[in-house]
Amino acid sequence: MKTINIIGILSILLTVCIACNTKNKEDHSAHKSKETVFYTCSMDPQVKEDKPGKCPICHMELTPIKSDDTAANEISLSKQQLQLGNIITQTVATTQSSLEQNYTGVLTINQEKINTISARAMGRIEKLYFKTVGDYVAKNQAVYQLYSEDIAIAKQDYFTAYKQLSMPGDFGKNARNMLNAAKQKLLFFGLTNAQIESLKTSKEVSPYTIFYSTASGTISEISTTEGSYAMEGSSIIKLADLNSLWLETQVNVNYAKNLKIGQKAQITFADFPDKTINAQVSFINPEINPDTRLLLIRLEISNPNLQLKPGMQAMAKLTQSNLKGLYIPVDAVIREENASYIWVEKRPGVFENLMVETGIETNGMIEIKSEIDSTKKVVITGAYAINSEYKFRKGSDPMEGMKM
Repeated sequence: MKTINIIGILSILLTVCIACNTKNKEDHSAHKSKETVFYTCSMDPQVKEDKPGKCPICHMELTPIKSDDTAANEISLSKQQLQLGNIITQTVATTQSSLEQNYTGVLTINQEKINTISARAMGRIEKLYFKTVGDYVAKNQAVYQLYSEDIAIAKQDYFTAYKQLSMPGDFGKNARNMLNAAKQKLLFFGLTNAQIESLKTSKEVSPYTIFYSTASGTISEISTTEGSYAMEGSSIIKLADLNSLWLETQVNVNYAKNLKIGQKAQITFADFPDKTINAQVSFINPEINPDTRLLLIRLEISNPNLQLKPGMQAMAKLTQSNLKGLYIPVDAVIREENASYIWVEKRPGVFENLMVETGIETNGMIEIKSEIDSTKKVVITGAYAINSEYKFRKGSDPMEGMKM
């Protein structure tokens, strides 16, 4: 009887042990099933399936992805992943930096050094003494001959008044007043004193008048032709003083914010590799090109020996010193179409993305204009590895739905 009881007790204990072991296996199996929440494709992380299979896009085998307890904008990485991804973090602080940028531009005519020779009276252009753009015109050289009835009348008034000066009494006094008035009119029409004085000895008054250049320069534009009719004030030719040129270039608006009128620059030239001159910023366009987000700046270039020519390419090197800002490596910033963001370490092994506004780039560093908690460590190496892992695990972009 005792033997039967002992056997019965052992049977009960064995049954209990088997049941417990089965339950442990079921619990472990349930735990394992909770770890895998979906299956995705390494090539197409947007694909999410609740069971194994093949990717409907590329037909690769789906990869099981284990769930984690991180927030939507966070990701947890193991020590092995940190090593393989070369993830390096550091705290960042405001520093002083010098920004050196090179801008390529083209030499152009200094528009402030252009003299326009215009028709001083209405008439017909009988002759042009210069007919080619690029010709050099010296001061007091003849430029054009004009047939003008208005000038002819003024000449005749002057000639008549001069002949009447010798008349007695009031006739002589009136002639003096007429002579002065006629001379002022001729000066207004652009005749020189020598031309006016020559009228006193001429036998007859000519309706043709030669006009002379009032400045020296290179012809940049010819606005008329021989035989054409000119209105008073209309342009005949334009003379450019090439002793001073402009260098115009386009600058990114982020860099232009720190530029100022009078800022020094070093200029080098593609056609003269050994030539370097100093210049300064003379103009900053207040209007930004909305399509390119670029800003035109202009530098004044001295050209005393006329070696430099309009149309030549040149490079301006501008240096901005003592710029204060928060700078991190360029590769630490993930730049998408609508936003830029960085990864920061929230706690050991856990990283979160943070949207930032960026500024200027210099020497492989980029300015962060947004405020960053000084106690947080920023991922300076391996940011793209974290980003790829995030997309693979969660099947979406960290900043999806967000815009700057």
